Amino acid sequence: AYFGYSNDSQMNSVGEACTDLKREYDQCFNRWFAEKFLKGDRSGDPCTETFRKYQRCVQKAIKEKDIPIDGVEFMGPNKEKPES
Repeated sequence: AYFGYSNDSQMNSVGEACTDLKREYDQCFNRWFAEKFLKGDRSGDPCTETFRKYQRCVQKAIKEKDIPIDGVEFMGPNKEKPES
């Protein structure tokens, strides 16, 4: 496990329907990070499409649950953290 997480302690997603997509993305990212990125292969993230599916699922769940997200920035692949 990477970043101090084990597979059983990872958080579920905001929407129950999104949890499987989150796990799929987590596994994809961890595999890419360990097998490619840490070995110097920075040629791209093969998990971008999986992340986008998960992101759309979460955005739908947020709308359905009417969770206020005004002013919240969503991080994702190829997005830089805003400078403060």
